Amino acid sequence: MFNDTSGAAALLATRRSGKPRDMVAPGPDVGQLHAILSTAIRTPDHGKLAPWRIVVIDAGRRAALAALLRAAWLAEKPAARSAELDALDQFAHQAPTLLVILSAPVRSSPIPIWEQELSVGALCMNLLAATHAAGFVGGWLTTWAARSDAVRDAFGGPEDRIAGFIFIGTPARPLDERPRPAFDAVVSHWAG
Repeated sequence: MFNDTSGAAALLATRRSGKPRDMVAPGPDVGQLHAILSTAIRTPDHGKLAPWRIVVIDAGRRAALAALLRAAWLAEKPAARSAELDALDQFAHQAPTLLVILSAPVRSSPIPIWEQELSVGALCMNLLAATHAAGFVGGWLTTWAARSDAVRDAFGGPEDRIAGFIFIGTPARPLDERPRPAFDAVVSHWAG
């Protein structure tokens, strides 16, 4: 085990995702969010391309996000039931802080797209770790909205992809531990 029982190793060992619907205020203030995002962008990035973008959805823009999600859903599913539309509205309004993370690959670079996409995943993980270090809980969701071209186009260009929506807040109740994979099921030694 790590000798560092109160530092970074302990922090990473206790990080848990929270359910955005269970997040309440307070969320990070402007300074705290700046610190979290500044930490997140210190991610592995082959070629120094920054092949990602972070879009902050301010509280005053949540209704506009809900309207965007509703319009995009109805364009794909014109016969949608009201419960489906209510779920989209709830999605747009949960947690005090909401970020849209875009994979924005630099296609002119010799760095493979796959490596650039790995970088956006690392950015998201750094963001969750920094959120935890700041005393908040984060949740990284994809859902249908991350795969919708109409939603993506509201935040980025046609070459971009939504890597996920990251919600940040304070847990309304203690977080449950989820089952983790058995160590030996995912770690092996190469016998070559």
